[in-house]
Amino acid sequence: MEISKAEMANAANVAATAAASASATDLRGAEILVKSLQAENVKYIWGYPGGAVLHIYDAFFKQDTIQHVLVRHEQAAVHAADGYARATGDVGVALVTSGPGLTNAVTGIATAYMDSIPMVIISGQVPTAAIGLDAFQECDTVGITRPIVKHNFLVKDARDMAEIMKKAFHIARSGRPGPVVVDIPKDVSFNKVPYNGYPESVEMRSYNPVRKGHSGQIRKALQLLMAAKRPYIYTGGGVLLSNASAELRQLVEMLGYPVTNTLMGLGAFPATNPKFLGMLGMHGTWEANNAMQHCDVLLAVGARFDDRVIGNPKHFAQNERKIIHIDIDPSSISKRVKVDVPIVGDVKDVLTELIAMIKESGLKPDNNALGAWWSTIDGWRQRNCMKYDSENTQVIKPQKVIETLYGMTKDADAYITSDVGQHQMWAAQYYKFDEPRRWINSGGLGTMGVGIPYAMGIKLAKPESEVFCVTGEGSVQMCIQELSTCLQYNTPIKILSLNNRYLGMVRQWQQIEYSGRYSHSYMDALPNFVKLAEAYGHVGMLIERPEDVEPALREARKLKDRTVFMDFRTDPTENVFPMVQAGKGITEMLLSPEDL
Repeated sequence: MEISKAEMANAANVAATAAASASATDLRGAEILVKSLQAENVKYIWGYPGGAVLHIYDAFFKQDTIQHVLVRHEQAAVHAADGYARATGDVGVALVTSGPGLTNAVTGIATAYMDSIPMVIISGQVPTAAIGLDAFQECDTVGITRPIVKHNFLVKDARDMAEIMKKAFHIARSGRPGPVVVDIPKDVSFNKVPYNGYPESVEMRSYNPVRKGHSGQIRKALQLLMAAKRPYIYTGGGVLLSNASAELRQLVEMLGYPVTNTLMGLGAFPATNPKFLGMLGMHGTWEANNAMQHCDVLLAVGARFDDRVIGNPKHFAQNERKIIHIDIDPSSISKRVKVDVPIVGDVKDVLTELIAMIKESGLKPDNNALGAWWSTIDGWRQRNCMKYDSENTQVIKPQKVIETLYGMTKDADAYITSDVGQHQMWAAQYYKFDEPRRWINSGGLGTMGVGIPYAMGIKLAKPESEVFCVTGEGSVQMCIQELSTCLQYNTPIKILSLNNRYLGMVRQWQQIEYSGRYSHSYMDALPNFVKLAEAYGHVGMLIERPEDVEPALREARKLKDRTVFMDFRTDPTENVFPMVQAGKGITEMLLSPEDL
């Protein structure tokens, strides 16, 4: 009897399916999720359990390669994973339950999205049959998070789990990084399906970020840079995200051009190098902002011409200049400011090619013009825009606390996190960051409460490093319950609270813009932070006199194995200067109280 081709093919398919089933292991969706995380070399995951993720927590209980950190609030889970990602460059991972677990995580997700931080957030969901029926702790995770993620997934079948996780990590870390949410219904995490291993590679037809810059455009940039009379290099967080600090430093040393960093880019170029003009923007230096306004060729690297950086776009556009813009994200180019030479590509790759072209071309900068430009810049530097009453013996000046911390730790292996407000700006202005990924703060969203979770995440990643959280009495109370997590997981961080009894940045704006009408910016019922720290099992210190600032910091640093909360009672009237008011140009700056 002759067997038809169709029957032979069918028999082969059956055999192949049987062989595949024999080689595959039946695992629950939750177990495949854990295996996927292990394949991605995830070391830590921050989370909080709930009904929709109990199968996932059961799978975590059965493994010992990934450490789960139980936070006290889901917002802190995402912030801690975010801080870990910022300090290490790895993808941060958080796990939350459905409904309020996810909505509590939204602030953390949006914070990471605005600063382009690679993260994967896993959320539980009600069973697939209950979706859309207003089940207990149900919310539309995909809909809620869509505007604040790079991408999100709803896993409808456990057989897709491994591939979706591979895609999630790939999307999070490639191109312009960002958070990816993976929403997993409870039945999908429970169902058993064949598992054939984690994919080695991923192909996504609709997602292919460009890494290599256009050589013709880079050559145009080279010509402009070498012909410049008043060149300036303006860099942002993209330099840190692509680990291109070494290339940036090489380029600046080759050219001898002045350079500035945004708030998110601090540390990409050494703050102690004389070619560094300080941070630019709303609270930037006089020299950095003036160079930005008066340069004739601007090289923008991994920055987005943010409103806090260039001030009023019309004012910025008054002076003609040629702008070269290097960015991985084409949508960021000419978004706020029209540029002349757009270069889409990874900052590290583009700078590497630009450096090679400079060497190969033999072209040199115009040293006479450059010398005159540096003379102009040195004239701006004479104004000493960072001056404050540093000799005051009556009240602690917040700037002095930061300068003292910097003096003590500049040669140490230290990381500085901050919350958001005046203390954040003082830390950025007075702590000189010489290395990348040492300054961890929320730039784009400006999220209060990130300081302690960031520090906690970094301390787990870098247990031998010193981690300091600079905060204020307002911000610190937003995630202060994480002091409990610090104790449980032995992450001894040092917290410097610059306590001025006000929501300082709000008070400053009310003083300047609202004729001193201090509407709800005063803190009337503050806790005793020393007792609160002690109640959480930590060390608390109250520092009220300027002469006690340095001894307190020394004592805190000696307590290597303890979290220390330092409550510095600082001058409640102190403002952050320089300052550019909303709607003003970046050179229309208030430099001191006399300018008010």
